Amino acid sequence: MTAQHLYYLFQCFFIYAFLGWCTEVAFAAFKERRFVNRGFLNGPICPVYGFGVVAVIHFLTPLRSNLLLLYLGSAILVTAIEWLTGFILEKVFHNKWWDYSMRKDSINGRICLKNCLLFGIGSCFIIKYLYPFIEYLLSFLSYKMTIILGTILLIIFIIDCIASYAIA
Repeated sequence: MTAQHLYYLFQCFFIYAFLGWCTEVAFAAFKERRFVNRGFLNGPICPVYGFGVVAVIHFLTPLRSNLLLLYLGSAILVTAIEWLTGFILEKVFHNKWWDYSMRKDSINGRICLKNCLLFGIGSCFIIKYLYPFIEYLLSFLSYKMTIILGTILLIIFIIDCIASYAIA
């Protein structure tokens, strides 16, 4: 893997972590009829979405022509990331950021079948439609601009992580 590809995945992480945050906030606002900042961080980012989509892009893009394998692989991979993230957050902060334990199909309250199925659908949509568009937009950034932008985002992300950790 080249350094340029790593920078590219880094950009994707922030884009999809932001889009995931937007999705979470929109869903919560619709449900609760008010703004709710979803997630661990104070800023507009849900890292679990960034890691999930980057993992799908990195490992499963070669399956984009086989929708069934892409769906199954995505559902399993992203659900495993959600479970691991929930586990780590619980162990580090002794708190649950989400809890599906009221559902019969949950495992440790960290994952559930419904979300697993939705992650598969969402990942297929992203790989087939959104990812090519994002890839096209990112192609306009020079390598130097990618490094500069990535460095700025990383600094902001680290500050947000430190501040959020201190508050938690």
